[in-house]
Amino acid sequence: MKTALEDLVSEMIDRGIYFEDAVNEFEKRFILKIMERNRGNISKTADVLHIHRNTLSKKLESYNGHEATAAKKTARKVVKRKSSVRSRIPKGKAH
Repeated sequence: MKTALEDLVSEMIDRGIYFEDAVNEFEKRFILKIMERNRGNISKTADVLHIHRNTLSKKLESYNGHEATAAKKTARKVVKRKSSVRSRIPKGKAH
């Protein structure tokens, strides 16, 4: 892995990629890969990264917004709630 990383760094330097751009791209890909492994679960991903969930959400939103939206859709579980007994009692008949 060390050799592959050194080759990648050399290629990036040869192509004139700036340090800040390289770091930002690495962070983005690293985070998105962990998100993928956690099936879009932002809380689990934040735990793995040892960062706050809000920080992760802001980072995801900065990645053109679409990754954050996809992660939220993946992470959200649709829960059907049974209507309460009270809502099924006709008006005027409740105690």
